[in-house]
Amino acid sequence: MNGATQGGKDRRKQFVVSGVCCATEEHVLRKRLDATIGSQRYTFSLLSSELRVDPDIPDAQVIRDLRGAGFQGRLKQEFHAPQSFLERHGQALWTAAAGLLTVIGMAAEWLGIPPLVSRAFLLAAILGGGWQVLVKAFAAVRARTLDMNVLMTLAVIGALLIDRWSEGAAVLVLFSVALMLESYSTSRTRRAIESLLAITPQQANILRGSSEHTIPAADIGPGDILRIRPGERIPIDGIIVEGESAVDQAAITGESIPVEKKRGETVYAGSLNGRGSLTVEASKNYEETTLAHIIHLVEEAEHKRAPVQSQVDRFAAVYTPAVLAVAVLVAVIPPLLFSLPFEEWLYRALVLLVIACPCALVISTPVTLVSALTNGARHGILIKGGKQVEALESVRAIAFDKTGTLTDGRMRVTDVIPLDHRSPDEILVLAAALESRSEHLLAAAMVEESARRGFAHDTVVVEAFASLPGRGVTATIDGVHYFLGNLELCREQQMYSPELHHRFEELTGDGKTAVILGASDGALGIIALRDQLRPQSREVLHTLRKQGMRHVVMLSGDNERVARAIAEDAGIEVWKAGLLPDQKVEAVLQLKKEYGGVAMVGDGINDAPALAAATVGIAMGGAGNDTALETADIVLMGDNLNRIPHLVGVSRLAMRIIRQNILIALGLKVLFLILSIGGFATLWMAILADDGASLVVIANGLRALGFRNGKY
Repeated sequence: MNGATQGGKDRRKQFVVSGVCCATEEHVLRKRLDATIGSQRYTFSLLSSELRVDPDIPDAQVIRDLRGAGFQGRLKQEFHAPQSFLERHGQALWTAAAGLLTVIGMAAEWLGIPPLVSRAFLLAAILGGGWQVLVKAFAAVRARTLDMNVLMTLAVIGALLIDRWSEGAAVLVLFSVALMLESYSTSRTRRAIESLLAITPQQANILRGSSEHTIPAADIGPGDILRIRPGERIPIDGIIVEGESAVDQAAITGESIPVEKKRGETVYAGSLNGRGSLTVEASKNYEETTLAHIIHLVEEAEHKRAPVQSQVDRFAAVYTPAVLAVAVLVAVIPPLLFSLPFEEWLYRALVLLVIACPCALVISTPVTLVSALTNGARHGILIKGGKQVEALESVRAIAFDKTGTLTDGRMRVTDVIPLDHRSPDEILVLAAALESRSEHLLAAAMVEESARRGFAHDTVVVEAFASLPGRGVTATIDGVHYFLGNLELCREQQMYSPELHHRFEELTGDGKTAVILGASDGALGIIALRDQLRPQSREVLHTLRKQGMRHVVMLSGDNERVARAIAEDAGIEVWKAGLLPDQKVEAVLQLKKEYGGVAMVGDGINDAPALAAATVGIAMGGAGNDTALETADIVLMGDNLNRIPHLVGVSRLAMRIIRQNILIALGLKVLFLILSIGGFATLWMAILADDGASLVVIANGLRALGFRNGKY
């Protein structure tokens, strides 16, 4: 195991690298770092420009290696420190100065001023605006790599050799402007991720004895007691020990409205407290909160390449040397074989050099995928990588677990049927009083329903309580012997009748669980309960079908009657009941044979084998559930099924954008390949088209950030 990771947490030092603009420049950087510190001792993300290195490697060595590759780097904490005006805008000032010098030089040419003067201004523009390009080109040549800096440098040198000084300067200025705009554009995705970090408070108010102290949030540990005032963000995951409040936890679960929280309930770091004051006992360390886990997994996802991204990179690796070879042939063959003007054909070859750079093609995929990942995180959806985004597009069948997924996983009272003169309310109060001593799920549902109706069952004195496993409970109230349980207990108490059996069967036939309340003088009533369908389930399933899901199936471990009732309520035509975990896996594998891509939605623990067998495994309710966060391909942080259509929508949008971007990038390359060989394209046009394509695909990819409610 790498020494940089301990206990599952990444201990590597983080640096921000400036100026890495495409995969070919990334190759130069990696080649340098592989040679000096080793490929296993660092990770680098092109889109976030973040370099992580093992903690035992000196900072000075990392900075030195970055400079040797032609780049600048700083520790991440220094990167976020306040910067001077020159540090923030140095590149823009250099580019502006180079642009001004170019305009002056071109004006001098137009006015007929001696060439020495105009060339002096143009040379100053080339060196001032392009010195970073020249440094990177030198580093790439040392690394035996053809990157865009080498191609641009060759194009400028060629332009000077054929006395096209103004075009050579303009090429470098336009190139510098494009790099600057690309940097500003791609930084939007980085800022979106960093916005998650920004919502975590850096300080906390901790209670020690009777006094309150303000300490760094990083120093909080499990068991510490914190005071959270109205309007403050919660710095740590914990349990409320005192107070009630509405808590906005959109950053964690994506819920659009605050959630009412009271004593004994969990709150998450990064959530915003409402109007109530809360006292919270920390349950985790600062680095182990749910929010920290989300940020860590999203950052990891940036490093995971989707198959389409790898295919594009492989194509780009062949494309650049192929176009360079064509450029050489264009410059050499016409003059040698057909005695055509060398200067003219060299110029056409220089245009080809400019369009040989695959930047637009290479950047088109990662910027779109990271935009989709970030959009998901903003809406409480944790997508583990670009591979999952791509896989979702092929999914045409989706399988749902029943309990806790299509239903809310909580039993509720649906019917209270009197069998004698007592009212339904009296029967419910007696049942709640009997069950108040029990820990069974059915007991909790009856106690909750009694409280919801405003009945004080706790005023009823229960004596001689006894639990009868598998049958029910018995007790004495006001000297009367009562029982509450199933038909078997009813037979034991000699209260059974065909009419009672018929009523009981009617309820269970509707997928409900029924219990009978009886006393020494006979059966008093029947109470029916059922796990309720989530309110949004039917709408979500309808939306998924509109999105192209050809097959929706429910896989349940519950009995056939209960499964049928829920499936009918949800509008699901195909369902399977009584399935063990391995049988759910078999059902998923069969769906894969029939439909190809299959998504499985479950709770992330009980359904782990089926989630793993599916093309894409989606776990519900991952907030606070470390197992779901680690095992599923995609985690819905809240228990909101509406996130699934959003997930499908943003994934399909991302893949559409990627195809559009590839078409834009390749289309322009092919067009200018033809134009340049035919002599219809200039260096100006080529650089504008090449860098323009990069900006277009970045802007197009960023659309995935704004996807919401099926629109963007």
